[in-house]
Amino acid sequence: MNGWILKTWTENKALLLLLALMFTFRSACADWNAVPTGSMKPTIIEGDRILVNKLVYDVRVPFTNISLWKLSDPARGDIIIFESKASGNRLVKRVIGIPGDTIGLRDNQLIINGKHLDYKIVASVNLTVDKLENLLGVEHLIRIDKRSSPLSDFQSVDVPADHYLVLGDNRDNSADFRVIGFVPRQEIIGRSRSVVLSLNYDNFYIPRINRFFMRLDRPQNL
Repeated sequence: MNGWILKTWTENKALLLLLALMFTFRSACADWNAVPTGSMKPTIIEGDRILVNKLVYDVRVPFTNISLWKLSDPARGDIIIFESKASGNRLVKRVIGIPGDTIGLRDNQLIINGKHLDYKIVASVNLTVDKLENLLGVEHLIRIDKRSSPLSDFQSVDVPADHYLVLGDNRDNSADFRVIGFVPRQEIIGRSRSVVLSLNYDNFYIPRINRFFMRLDRPQNL
């Protein structure tokens, strides 16, 4: 067995080192994340592969969530990727409330620290409405269901230290704070600001060329 291992190492040393470096880079620095659901529509759609910057918040021990050095904290409006213990899944959501904020939701209109956010309708199709939400200086699109939804309201809550309140941009179709509660700081993996590539799941996985390298930190189709 030892002879086989030595022979494999000798014959494939360059490839094995390359693979080790690649996996380490993806674990600690940057990776992409497939998006299988529509909870972030219209910003992110099913079939998007988004780029995840894993160094924006922390320098971590590769292949772990252990932070060696905190570089920054998530900001309101950031699209974050996190390993949710509450849901048992890796999720992609938008930061709405940071530690110390008071957040409420009334008929799908946010109230942050006593301020009612501004909204502008940009599209209305069938049973949904797309609105431009001004998240205290960060503008982005959200999608609202015209039918009544139990997710369209929640009482004002205070965001505790080292936790974040996150929502999906597809407000009536997202398992977010209203389902899983606050997100602990240590669960957050990184931030995304762009799509790498996109495949159309409903059309034989044909690439959506128009979404390749599309920015996520500015509203689209306005």
